[in-house]
Amino acid sequence: MELGIGMFGDLAFDQSTGKYRDAGTKIHEILDQVKLMDEVGIDVFAMGEHHRPDYAVSSPEMVLAAAASITKNIKLASGVTVLSSSEPVKVYEDFSTLDLISDGRAEIFVGRGSFIESFPLYGYSLNDYEELFDEKLDLLLKINSEENVTWSGKLRAPMQNQTVYPRAKNDGKLPIWRAVGGTPQSVLSAAQLGMPLVVAIIGGMPIQFKNLIEFYKQEYQKAGHDRATMQIAIHSHTFVSDDQNVVDGYFHNYKSQMDRVGASRGWAPYTKMQYDGGRSKDGALFIGSPAEVADKIAYMKELFGITRFIGHMDIGDPAHDITLKSIELFGKDVKPAIQGL
Repeated sequence: MELGIGMFGDLAFDQSTGKYRDAGTKIHEILDQVKLMDEVGIDVFAMGEHHRPDYAVSSPEMVLAAAASITKNIKLASGVTVLSSSEPVKVYEDFSTLDLISDGRAEIFVGRGSFIESFPLYGYSLNDYEELFDEKLDLLLKINSEENVTWSGKLRAPMQNQTVYPRAKNDGKLPIWRAVGGTPQSVLSAAQLGMPLVVAIIGGMPIQFKNLIEFYKQEYQKAGHDRATMQIAIHSHTFVSDDQNVVDGYFHNYKSQMDRVGASRGWAPYTKMQYDGGRSKDGALFIGSPAEVADKIAYMKELFGITRFIGHMDIGDPAHDITLKSIELFGKDVKPAIQGL
């Protein structure tokens, strides 16, 4: 089972200045953190895309390309590419270029995303939310499998025997994962297309996703795909520390981001009871000591048969030094504990 780390580039808000932390500083910290991930044996790094003042990264491809130049082994993925508001030709070109820079380590996680800022920013209508994604995914998969592309849709100009370069290393094919939040129709589509699946489990109890993942497995085989090639990942909020004071203190970082996002979505203020409940064995937060986090990941393997776990590790912009320590423990303590699962 592969172990990965995901980030969004969260920026803390300084009440005294009324400003978010400097995005440039944050990006440099992320690169330092990815370099350490590579050194301690983390398998995958996934960089998210947002277009808001409280996140530093709107272009994951740029950060991943910078990371490629300072790492040797770690796979570099978007987490996620908001495909509905992206141009599939450019997505392929960017990631095939990243693939060449990194000597074959690029991956794409495609999804609708849980934020909608990119739609008006790039001139797309939310009325086309579903159709945009389906159409653009169809085109991206075609580009990924064919060097000369002939394609037509409703919301984008057709392509007639056009070529897309450069081609990625593996006969032009990039690993493209489908990232979902729990919608059965999205899971069904991924299964029918034979796409690897990433399920974001960031609240409630993971066991609630059991039927959904079993549904994916059944439909994947029903569509004629080889179960031996099936890949399933979960992506959950994670932080590791061997200091209980750090674990308890991280609640304030976590609450600040949950409340900031929740304010626009009608959520009640996040509570310590939710945090502690999420950290329990049955909860969706992988926050605690290396042994606690490793035990929960092992439980996810038992529950779902996952082939990859991605710990999302920068919610609320924790301090750089404790994030580096979390990464170190994730690689040096958690990974050995789950090897062989």
